[in-house]
Parts: sequence; structure tokens; C-alpha cells
Amino acid sequence: MTIRTRLSSWYAAIMFIALLAMGALLYNELVIQPRRDARRHQRAQHAEHHPQHRDHWLRMDPDIYEDVTGIVMWCGVPAALLAIAGGWWLMKKSLAPIAALTAAAEKITAQNLAERLPRARSGDELDRLTDVFNSMLQRLEASFSHIREFTLHASHELKTPLTVLCGETETALRDESLAPSERERAASQLDELRRLARIVDGLTLLTKADAGQVTLSLEATPVDELVRDNFADAQILAEPLRIRVELTACEPAVIRGDRHRLRQLLLNLADNAVKYNQSGGKISMSLRRVNNLAEFKISNTGPGISADVLARVFDRFYRGDPAHESALEGCGLGLSIAKWIVSAHDGTIQIQSAPGQLTIVTVRLPLNDAAR
Repeated sequence: MTIRTRLSSWYAAIMFIALLAMGALLYNELVIQPRRDARRHQRAQHAEHHPQHRDHWLRMDPDIYEDVTGIVMWCGVPAALLAIAGGWWLMKKSLAPIAALTAAAEKITAQNLAERLPRARSGDELDRLTDVFNSMLQRLEASFSHIREFTLHASHELKTPLTVLCGETETALRDESLAPSERERAASQLDELRRLARIVDGLTLLTKADAGQVTLSLEATPVDELVRDNFADAQILAEPLRIRVELTACEPAVIRGDRHRLRQLLLNLADNAVKYNQSGGKISMSLRRVNNLAEFKISNTGPGISADVLARVFDRFYRGDPAHESALEGCGLGLSIAKWIVSAHDGTIQIQSAPGQLTIVTVRLPLNDAAR
């Protein structure tokens, strides 16, 4: 219930109580009090000398009832309705700035913290509240900026030592004099170094994307070709686990996009479909034209995703149950990168899943105007 509706309900209840009070007062003044006066007057005088007095008041009672009802119905009720309507309009006008402030605040996200809420410059409480919100947004913008700068600088500084360590480890592995145990240990270290390098690369990409420093090379791109290439890559990834991969539909579709980023998007989704699957499972892909959209779907068998985890799958570094996912490679940035790529192409991505059911990822991208 909105504040305006709640206040109007209270206001209407108060007016109703006031109407009842007005009726009660009128009844007391026009009925109860005259009766009391008549009784006192009758007690003061002998009944046989003034018999007409009592009859006079008794005859007046029905008229008085009608007068009270008429006053309440023809004066009190219209006045109450007019007061309620006026109060509704007044509250609507008074609360309009709050509605506008709420609508403007709802549009503020981590990507547009530079925007400010509009001020009325009236100096009232709402104007001061807006100024407080704007000050808070300014502090949040500065904090986010500092975090992005730190992340970007840290990831940039980590790249060089990681590259050196990977190179040295690869050189050590080529040494034929290494004992089997040392070779196994060096190979394990190289895998971890490469994983850390992937984390740094993904974090650098997302940080630059947040800062608006990533430029897409947009051109007419046949998505069906990318899907077929991705189908071939998925078959290679799935072969060790004996997972069957099928392409059920691949309709011609051209969008305006960055070929490299779109290929990265499809590969991330295929990699997830293989990793979060079961031995001997199945992966299904399809690409169809739906209205003015290219709709790509990829589904996989597996444990499924619970509702609480599903709500956070696009969060950075979130990987669900740590105990269940500890044996899987990855850094929890793949879906975050996928969502950014889709958003950068004005598309949408959604995941449908439940424990023990198919997990279906649906990506919708707008078709190129010239290709529709």
C-alpha cells in the first residue's frame, strides 16, 4: 500500500468519525437537550395546567429526527466527501516530489553513479533529503572509482610476474633431467599459474568494462558461423567425459557485434556446459530467429542449480557450493564476462534450472537491421 493510499484511508476514517460526531452533537442539541428542558419545565408546573406543553414536544420529535438526518445527509456527507477529495488531491500534490525522487533513485546503478537526483531548490525537507542522497552518490562514485583503479593497477602489475613464472616453469618442464615427481609438481604449478593468469585477465577485462575502457569492434557478424565453430569446440571439450553434444538448429542470423567477444561468450557457455555436467551426459545447442532477435540456447544435464544459487550465478567469483565445486577448474568470472558481453550487444541472458533438471541458458541478441 502506498503512503498516499494509507494517508487517504486514515483521512477518510477521521472524516467518517467526525461525521458521526457531528450527527451525535446535532442529535443531542435538537433532541436530547430539548427533552430534558421539557421535563424540567413540566416538573416546575402542574401537569393539568399545562398539558399542551408535553404534547408539543412529543409532536416535535419526529420533525427533529428528520432535521438531524437531513443536516447530516445534505450537509455533513457532501462536506466530508469534498474534504476527502481535497485531501486526496493535496496529498497527491504533496507526495509527487517523493514519487519523482523514488523513480530517479531506482535508475541509479553501479554503472551510472555519476548521475544525480534532480533537486527542486525549494529548501524544504525533500530538497535537503535529495541533497543528502546526491552527497551519498558522490561518495559511492569515489569509492567505486578507487576500487576500479586499484583492481586495474593490481591486475596489470600481476601480469608481468605471472608471465615470467609461466615461462620459467615451461622451461623447467622441458628439462629431461627432471625426476617424475619434480615434473609432476612443476606441471601442477604451471596449471595453477595459468589459472591465476586467467583470473587476472578476466578481472582486468571486467574492470575496464566497468570504467568504459573496452571498445567493441562492431560489424555485421554471422552468428550461425560462430555457433557451428562453438559446436565443434564443445565436442572436443566434452570428449574426455563422453558427453554427447548436439546442434538441433542453426538458422542463418546476422547481428551487429564484436566477433571476438561473441566467440568468447559462446565458448564460456560451452565450457560451463561441459564442466557442470555428468559423465555420459548431454549438451544441446540451437540458434533460431525469433521475431527480430537471434536466440541461442544451450542446455546440459547435470545436478542443476537451486533457486538461491541461481539468483547469484552472474555475481563475480560466485561458484555456488564450495564443497561441490572445489574439484572444478574456474574462477567464477565466466558468467560475469558472458553477461557483460551480452549487455554490451544490447541483448539479454537468462538461466533456467532446478536441482536434478536440465540447465538451460538463453541468449537473445538483436538482429542486424540490414539482415532482418
